[in-house]
Amino acid sequence: MAAGPRYLVSPWPWRSAGYLLSGVVTGAALLVALVLLAVLGGVLAVVVVGVPLLAGLLLAGIPVARLERRRLRLVDAGAEPVAGRRRAPGAGGPWAWLTARLRERATWRELGYAVLFAGLLWPVDALLVTVGLLVPAAVAATPLLMATVGDGREAKVLKQWTVTEWPTAFAVAGLGLVLLCAGAYLLGVGAGARGALTRLLIDSREGELDARVVELTRSRVRLVDAFEAERRRIERDLHDGAQQRLVALTMTLGLARLDAPPGGPLAEQLTKAHQEATAALAELRELIQGIHPKVLADYGLAAAVSDAADRSAVPVDVALEVPGRLPDAVEAAAYFVVSEALANVGKHSGASRARVAGECRDGRLVLSVSDDGRGGARAGAGSGLTGLADRVSVLDGRLSLASPVGGPTVLRVEIPCQPRRSVTAVTSGAPGAPEVSGTGGCASCSPRTACSCGKG
Repeated sequence: MAAGPRYLVSPWPWRSAGYLLSGVVTGAALLVALVLLAVLGGVLAVVVVGVPLLAGLLLAGIPVARLERRRLRLVDAGAEPVAGRRRAPGAGGPWAWLTARLRERATWRELGYAVLFAGLLWPVDALLVTVGLLVPAAVAATPLLMATVGDGREAKVLKQWTVTEWPTAFAVAGLGLVLLCAGAYLLGVGAGARGALTRLLIDSREGELDARVVELTRSRVRLVDAFEAERRRIERDLHDGAQQRLVALTMTLGLARLDAPPGGPLAEQLTKAHQEATAALAELRELIQGIHPKVLADYGLAAAVSDAADRSAVPVDVALEVPGRLPDAVEAAAYFVVSEALANVGKHSGASRARVAGECRDGRLVLSVSDDGRGGARAGAGSGLTGLADRVSVLDGRLSLASPVGGPTVLRVEIPCQPRRSVTAVTSGAPGAPEVSGTGGCASCSPRTACSCGKG
């Protein structure tokens, strides 16, 4: 609002008066409506007809709050609009909508505001309008009243004082104009305070916060998906690029060793170069495996977990039932949790055997990695599980670790998921375990292991 004398020539006095006057009309009508809904609903409730009326009474705050948000535009001087978002019902139909509305705290807060508005606030609006506008206007109109109603002989000021002379009438009119100017400021202050109170009582940020949380969750999932896509791209580039060149170099050096005279310095240098190239190739394969295993991308989580179990330093039993291919981010997170857990088992637990079990249950992938070691493991004690827990939490999952001293240690992870396509369940670590079936991958390597020939 404009401050100082400019306020009187600005639109704000009129907007303040309009806000308060509309509050008087709205509040009086709301009082009548609430009383009728309460009385008729209570009387007719015995014949069921009154139940919708009582439901309308409980929901009366919703349209009132919507109207109040529109009326606030009269006195909001560039303020942020009052939020009015609500949660979407979980299903269609009036019953789902009614249930969703009754479960919201905003509905009850708005009902409380409606009751306060009907019982107290609109009389305050009426008092402000009377003191700030009607009384000064009646005093300022004294000469007009004397000329019309009083036939030029007398006029009653506020029905309390009688004026019989024109100079006195004009003097009272001047006083009325002064009071009218003061009343304009009173209306502005009152309307501003009234609007601030309304904003405080009906301003609900729940829906907006929910929308922001949903958007943040979606953006976080998009980032995870983009991260996994980038990991797969790097793995593919290394597999199809640098690894192929190293394979070709190793083969070339091997052929050169065959052609070099045995026992000479050239043969020794070629042997050393061939060994270095072989070591570099092995390190590159380990790096590729750590970035994103090809078996995971080609055959899914079951095959990748079985491959990790085969490479573990401790014998591992695998009982993993996955009805289909899971989202890439879920498969990657679950695989790296299992890989890190098995690595910890081999390094720190002193276990003689470990077990990986998992299944999809009620839309969640539930995995557990257990061992019969000494226990006493902690997630934050340099185990690498803290980062994995963060990665799982990004997918709205949970990771828990139970490791009492003396064992056993059980790592459990739950991740929401939905299958993409069917694959075969894997059970390994026992005689007669079936092999994994699938399509794609390197034709020269076992589907249970990452490509090691350089042809895949």
